[in-house]
Amino acid sequence: MLLTKEKNGNELTVHLSGELNTLTAPELSALLDSALKDVQRLTLDFAACDYVSSAGLRVLLATFKQMKAAKGTMCLSHVGENFMDVLQNTGLDAVFEIQ
Repeated sequence: MLLTKEKNGNELTVHLSGELNTLTAPELSALLDSALKDVQRLTLDFAACDYVSSAGLRVLLATFKQMKAAKGTMCLSHVGENFMDVLQNTGLDAVFEIQ
């Protein structure tokens, strides 16, 4: 997985490329843990992400809770059809802001 980040003031965008799975979820978690200080708006861009496993979903939920506790927001963008199906089947489409 390749992760790139762009910070603009208190907004952070993370672009994910490849698969967010059991092996790569800790990498995303570590990046977010170190990058979320003073971030009020987090956007995770899934345009180049092929697959999201349950381990990836756990990182997304933990990050969502962290952002909510800090009175910030989190958005998922460019969500593919397969990932959207997973979000809808789990009810997470009602939890996350999706663009």
